[in-house]
Amino acid sequence: MFWTSKDIDEFLKNKQFIDTAIVPLVLLEGTEIGIKQSASGAEFLMSLTNFLEQQFKGRVVLTSPVTYTKSLNRKELIAAMHDELIASGFTYVFFITSDHEWTQLAPEKDVLWLPSIPLSDMDQKVRQQVLSDQLRQVIPMLSAKWSNQ
Repeated sequence: MFWTSKDIDEFLKNKQFIDTAIVPLVLLEGTEIGIKQSASGAEFLMSLTNFLEQQFKGRVVLTSPVTYTKSLNRKELIAAMHDELIASGFTYVFFITSDHEWTQLAPEKDVLWLPSIPLSDMDQKVRQQVLSDQLRQVIPMLSAKWSNQ
């Protein structure tokens, strides 16, 4: 399910089944090198989280991506997002990012880090295989939390 009014209506009706929010964390950098890397990272992250949503439709809601800069207070940002989503009825909140710094900034939150893989030059078949391989790394992380109820 996506962060749309129609899907959120469905979430509100079925909270006992749709218990997980997935929040993509996307870095925005303005330097000449950084802007290209952040765009590539965002492309990878959004493709991966969309693929993840397809695999777990009916269990997860994929929120809008949260775009941030290094100058923001990221600890406060992630804590506020986590608390807000828990208050709205989600049991689990996972943050997915390509920025390794999040693992040190918020070790108490469920931050899933995956290195960004440039997808722009891949043909569709290779791209799907890369995303499937990455998803196989994410599934055990989600399953471990879900089974520790």
